[in-house]
Amino acid sequence: MPGTVTVGLDGSPESLAAADWAAREAQRRGLPLSLVHALDWHSFTYAPLTGVESLTRWAERLPSDTAARLRSDHPGLRIVHEQVAREPVPSLLAAAENAEMLVLGSRGLSRVTGILVGSVALSIVARAELPVVLVRTGGTERGNQRTGPAATASPALARHDLASGARRDVVLGLDLRRPAAPVLEFAFDAAARRAATLRVIHGWSPPPASGRPVPFGTGASAQVVSELADVLRPWRARFPGVEVSEHAVVGSPAGHLADASAHAALVVVGRFTQGPRPGPRLGPVSHSVLHHSSAPVAVIAHG
Repeated sequence: MPGTVTVGLDGSPESLAAADWAAREAQRRGLPLSLVHALDWHSFTYAPLTGVESLTRWAERLPSDTAARLRSDHPGLRIVHEQVAREPVPSLLAAAENAEMLVLGSRGLSRVTGILVGSVALSIVARAELPVVLVRTGGTERGNQRTGPAATASPALARHDLASGARRDVVLGLDLRRPAAPVLEFAFDAAARRAATLRVIHGWSPPPASGRPVPFGTGASAQVVSELADVLRPWRARFPGVEVSEHAVVGSPAGHLADASAHAALVVVGRFTQGPRPGPRLGPVSHSVLHHSSAPVAVIAHG
């Protein structure tokens, strides 16, 4: 369905958390929510163990029961649902072909359940051209945002965000070698919609020829700091209401992003789609963050 936030359902706690997150995101964006259940036998992992007939009825009810609950929680949100009788990867990719984003549930730490068994979730992330968000239970953005709702957020949703706990930032993992516009735009837009601070993290390593070891966690060179500021400057101008916090850190950014996710509403990383090897790919930083982030992770494909 064009112009939706699409979420994959399998009945697991993670997929239900993803549906909750997706409903709030659809409300923020003023878009319909589309629930998709891939009717494959492996998606019965979380069904009650009461026989094949009952399992079939449970599977048939799952999208409609979830839609009814979400309509009660989010009055006015348009929700559609469907079941597809194909394997989950092609089913979800096809269902989300014209959507604005695809949302999936994940346990993280290399364990993903239900329709997203093991490498299936990573396969979807590595193939999708649209933004894909993985949500864990407990990582459903209950944090508070900065005072004053964003212009793009509905008043009701802004009240929900402001009333729900400690302030949480949007965290962006930025590679200065490929500062992709789609990744930056998604992160700045996400922060604006949440009236949140955007925390930008760039990991770098000093050249070996410097002859001096740089302790992990020390400040970056003036050049790296300057390059980071240059990349962010036009985006600050485009999103003047977004407070930006810049961090150039020594070493791989993966660990820093995982640490920052503990207090984040959302972590945003990129997926480079071009390279010497054809086929789906997911870089080591994005792969690590998906497994270890405690916050929802948005993976944005870019060339």
